[in-house]
Amino acid sequence: MCATAYNTRIMAETIKLKISPPVAACLRPGLSAGERLQSLGNAPGLEPFDRFMLVFCLMRDEDATVKAAAQAAFSLLPEETLFAVACSPAAHPALLDAIAKVHHQRQGIAEALLGNEQLSAPARSFLERALLLRGGVAPSAAGSQGPEEPEEEGDDPVDETGEEFQSKYQMAQVMGIAEKIKMALTGDKEWRSILVKDSNKLVSGSVVKNPRMTEAEVVTLLKSGIQNDEIMRLICANKEWVKNYSIRKALVDNHRTPVQNALRYLPTLSDKDIAGYAKSKNVSSVISTQARRILLNKKR
Repeated sequence: MCATAYNTRIMAETIKLKISPPVAACLRPGLSAGERLQSLGNAPGLEPFDRFMLVFCLMRDEDATVKAAAQAAFSLLPEETLFAVACSPAAHPALLDAIAKVHHQRQGIAEALLGNEQLSAPARSFLERALLLRGGVAPSAAGSQGPEEPEEEGDDPVDETGEEFQSKYQMAQVMGIAEKIKMALTGDKEWRSILVKDSNKLVSGSVVKNPRMTEAEVVTLLKSGIQNDEIMRLICANKEWVKNYSIRKALVDNHRTPVQNALRYLPTLSDKDIAGYAKSKNVSSVISTQARRILLNKKR
């Protein structure tokens, strides 16, 4: 379904949001205030992101009654809906700021927002201070020196037969989505190993935003046959990770890597590896063809 552009005002600023057809139908011109109120009552039937968008837009309705009802609905949004937006790379900063303002005290919300690159600088600063006051550690400050700093983790593989791992795995089976996302964003290597395989992409994608994620884990993850496109996007977007030769090679090897990214990393590999791709049947024809071109150009 095609998205529709929707203009709304925040303070003195007008922003343009993309909304889905179901949301657009609830906001179409000509609807009465009563019909817009009725759409709020039907919001639970929408997908989480759409539900949020409808409530967010109606919070700026010209009718005071509709606006007040939407503000009340926003304060009561379920965690599933909030995390769907907080973890979405497509979320407009204004949406994230609204969550930060109203819901920052809810478990795991601040951490999820801080892991989103779209979060505005003022909201990021506010959430980091809020976490410090609560005694937590903001993801962006996780690398700083101090008593809250986590212990350095080695690159040894996780022992999935160990008692501690099995205990955490059993805990994960009964945890809610919000609890899983919080643990994915802040947990240790064993938690990351468990939750990166979670069927919910909000959970598995949050693992890659964990500041304790190591480059060795990224290589292992890329070699594991990962199917989550969002994780692939986040890895490719991490400038520090793609400086690592093993990660770039694993990205070229992985069929889920966007072709444009794989083609960008290919020339940075050794002649030996490029020659291997030129002959390989395990990579896409686009990669093997480009590898042959690179080798021919070097011979000229």
